[in-house]
Amino acid sequence: MKQLLLFLVCCVAVPVGAAERPNILVILCDDIGAQELALYGHPQHRTPNLDELGRTGIWFTTGYSTPICHPTRFEIMTGQYGHHNGVYHFPGRPGGPTADTGADDIGSHLTFGKIFQQAGYVTAHAGKWQLSGKHPTLIRECGFDEYCMWAYKHNLPQGAEHTGAWEGKPGEKTARYWHPSIVKNGEYVETAEDSYGPDIFSDFVLDFISRSEGNPFFVYYPMALTHGPFFSTPDSTKTREDRFKQDRNNWQANVEYADKIVGKLLKGLEQLGKRENTLVIFVGDNGTGGDGKAQTIEKGARVPFIVNGPGLVKPVGESRELVDLSDIVPTICEVAGITLHKDHIIDGVSFAPYLRGETKPLREWIYAYLGPQRVVRTKRWLLENNSMTEFGQLYDCGDSRNGEGYKDVTKSTDPDVIAARKLMEQILADKPVPVVKDRGQKKAKAK
Repeated sequence: MKQLLLFLVCCVAVPVGAAERPNILVILCDDIGAQELALYGHPQHRTPNLDELGRTGIWFTTGYSTPICHPTRFEIMTGQYGHHNGVYHFPGRPGGPTADTGADDIGSHLTFGKIFQQAGYVTAHAGKWQLSGKHPTLIRECGFDEYCMWAYKHNLPQGAEHTGAWEGKPGEKTARYWHPSIVKNGEYVETAEDSYGPDIFSDFVLDFISRSEGNPFFVYYPMALTHGPFFSTPDSTKTREDRFKQDRNNWQANVEYADKIVGKLLKGLEQLGKRENTLVIFVGDNGTGGDGKAQTIEKGARVPFIVNGPGLVKPVGESRELVDLSDIVPTICEVAGITLHKDHIIDGVSFAPYLRGETKPLREWIYAYLGPQRVVRTKRWLLENNSMTEFGQLYDCGDSRNGEGYKDVTKSTDPDVIAARKLMEQILADKPVPVVKDRGQKKAKAK
């Protein structure tokens, strides 16, 4: 029955030659709010590759994820909000699902990997997985032909032991950066002391693309960067000891190395002759750790949101239209000529018209959620910390998009504010979230 459902729900591709079909590369950067890139106004961080990617494509000033990574990964992979995919938080946390069962079993969902695989694309995953699944079906159950992942101890193949480094106490969490724990296509990969995880993942992506042999490819690359621990990078290491010194002062180096990885991928696509026909999407999974992450406020949900493809995207540059991560599935499907079955629920709205240079607004609002609370944004109004029992805080943002100059109007009786409250209530009417007593999500620490 499950196989039949997938057949009915999945896609019908526009009949074009394989060489003509666009390639898709989706990059999900870990723990990075929009404000961390120079393109979005950061005064010190040097992010020339991402800045250029936005200026020669489209960078959305107001793009939302969820405020923490677990529900974000379900949303970006399914195109559905939590009230449809069932995942509002980490398993076991306030409003979260039961681990590895029901909604939290990502393999039971229709993911973008399955959609593109069934449409004839070769598919790959690289980097951080973190979701459900066990060997030998881990990741492949979600529609990826190949993968190269940072593996926790429970992700290691049967009989394999991690021989590399650890994050913190030896034997607890495997390393993702220096001397990392890597599983590639079901096999444990020995790494050296000088091995750096983000380089391994990006090398795998380019190798996979080089082997696509004329077939269109879909690659999902959830980066390990820039999530803590904040160790030195290959560009900032001065001594071997630096590699495992947790230091918040390494934050800038981590942001800038993430930018360098993006530049490496773009250069590789160009050298392989695939840059022109590849849609590249770069987004964050939630706000910056310690500066918005895990909070149902705009700083927890607003992330960099950049789209580029020389032969696919008109160089619009800055766009003040509203987008969120649920929009990625319908957008990449439209670009690839893939039609989802009309009975399959997708909450997102395709922003493919923006890529063609059209300017008609496609969304009046965007939405984020975490456990029992929600965030809603229109171009003018912002509602934070809303729950099923409390309205939350309402702000008049005016024309601002970066948090500056917002006015708290929660208690205002101005007619415009009253109308805005009613609008927010209408938007949220069909988007329930769990009701829980413990709102510990603000204290939650992601993996």
